[in-house]
Amino acid sequence: MTPNSPVDSNPSDPAPADSVRDAVRARYGAAARDVAAGAKASCGCGCGTASVDPISSDLYGEAESAALPAKALQASLGCGNPTALLSLLPGETVLDLGSGGGIDVLLSARRVGPTGKAYGLDMTDEMLALARENQRQAGVENVEFLQGEIERIPLPDGAVDVVISNCVINLSADKGRVLREAFRVLKPGGRFAVSDVVVRGPVPPEVRRSMELWLGCVAGALEESEFRRLLAEAGFEDVEIEPTRVYRLADAKAFLAEAGLDAEAIAPEIDGRFMSAFVRVRKPA
Repeated sequence: MTPNSPVDSNPSDPAPADSVRDAVRARYGAAARDVAAGAKASCGCGCGTASVDPISSDLYGEAESAALPAKALQASLGCGNPTALLSLLPGETVLDLGSGGGIDVLLSARRVGPTGKAYGLDMTDEMLALARENQRQAGVENVEFLQGEIERIPLPDGAVDVVISNCVINLSADKGRVLREAFRVLKPGGRFAVSDVVVRGPVPPEVRRSMELWLGCVAGALEESEFRRLLAEAGFEDVEIEPTRVYRLADAKAFLAEAGLDAEAIAPEIDGRFMSAFVRVRKPA
């Protein structure tokens, strides 16, 4: 994304595209360094500043975890498990937008088998280095990690069968462009299946203004009807939005307090408004 890139007009977006991107890069680079140093990543969807993580916990089953390097799990900062809710076929090509430490790429690569391929796209040097090391340790060969931004995917038109993502689209200041790019790189009939945080109903402006919550994937969350509109405008059809976790008052109090906001005043207004959801659409054949 360039400084003059168009940004969808959305009054809830709290910051220009460049400042959002730079802050995301810095924060997730720090998370990768934490993992490389032997600690669990200290930030992600819903973690606020460090310790509270109601969104990213307990997403992967024991069988999946056992097949992955420990640091791939430690670097997991998502809000769902897109690979668990999607049928992948042998020989398919998968692209993970904002692939981080590579957990969903490695899981996808095993499911599409040696005749298939899984790409991971990330803009953060530290995360790419961590993902490639996790790939080496896992011994998975049908994987390629690419450096770039999800608003400008470095693949040709019609290159992949499936696009996945795990709590990353909310981090973009130009979500419409992300969806258009995903549509472009999909083959006709291709599938877009992502886990993300979705909002139902209005959200207090204090939340939208908080960069801490934006970086935690919460303040940047699209309202459900807006998400559906942008998907349709990108050209997708058969939209399904399936809640996987609905965040209640206790969750809201935790991350609002971590962001330095008045949790008692704001939390009742957003009880049940935020949810992790699995979003499925298809590119027309």
